[in-house]
Amino acid sequence: MSLASSLAHTTELALFAAAIEAAVGWPAPLYAAIGHPVTWVGAVIAHLDRLLNRDGDTFARRRVLGVVALAIVLGLTGVVAVALTRLVEGILPGAIAVLVLAVLAASLPAQRSLDTHVAAVADALDVGLTEGRRAVSMIVGRNPESLDEAGVARAAIESLAENFSDGVVAPLFWMAVLGLPGAALYKAANTADSMIGHRTPRHHAFGWAAARFDDLINLPASRLCALWLIFAATFVPGASAEGAIAAVRRDARRHTSPNAGWPEAAMAGALGFSLAGPRVYGETRIEAATMGDGRRDLGAADIRRALTLWRAALLVQGAVLVVVALIATLIVRG
Repeated sequence: MSLASSLAHTTELALFAAAIEAAVGWPAPLYAAIGHPVTWVGAVIAHLDRLLNRDGDTFARRRVLGVVALAIVLGLTGVVAVALTRLVEGILPGAIAVLVLAVLAASLPAQRSLDTHVAAVADALDVGLTEGRRAVSMIVGRNPESLDEAGVARAAIESLAENFSDGVVAPLFWMAVLGLPGAALYKAANTADSMIGHRTPRHHAFGWAAARFDDLINLPASRLCALWLIFAATFVPGASAEGAIAAVRRDARRHTSPNAGWPEAAMAGALGFSLAGPRVYGETRIEAATMGDGRRDLGAADIRRALTLWRAALLVQGAVLVVVALIATLIVRG
């Protein structure tokens, strides 16, 4: 298979998977019956954490064993994903194989659930601060009791921006590059980072490899995410592409994460917000730079503005995938 033919195939797969996930997500009855690929990978990671991450070991040994654990998780995921791909493509004709693989791959992006959870925060804030705190605690790790109404709104918008990158753009990017195995490997690595990639006494050493690898594989998606938001701001009423560009250039690299600053700065600059800044996790206050130089006194209406921009950015991403797939197909046909 030529490079152009492979790219046409994988971008079509990403398009179909994104459309299926946006339409139906991962249905609750299916989750109740068999769980979710992320929970399956999470169970493996949790087992390796218990088995290999021993309190009595030295920092260096725990770091090495963390590398081993990540290699095992990625190895198992890769073997399963490649085997499934070959099985489906081996027994089904081209177009049918793509659709079946797209159904499998639709479990990997998280557009529908992200939209639902962030919209729920806006709806809850309309009811009251207590309800808003409860809703935002479902999508952020910071202490919800430390948040006022503006803090709840900022937390929801920051989560929307960051998860747009690692929950939507990144899996679809790696799917478009490497097919189902690429997206599955990305999701496994991202799950490992979310479970063990923390600078806590237990995971500072053991989770080092997961955290650094996740930073690396999210580099392309975080930049693309900012680009999609900038393009979306050109046709969303009240949004500013120029403001998004200025905020990304000024603030993105000031974020504590090498990746999260790009979508957060683009979102903030496009909508005239100021996001990020100091926050509280548990009882610990984390000092961090702000993204954007606009309003910090945000509310439910501002969450809905952010959702509008985000949905437009999804359309931009879809249009780009369509164009890439068409160009690749034309090259294949000569």
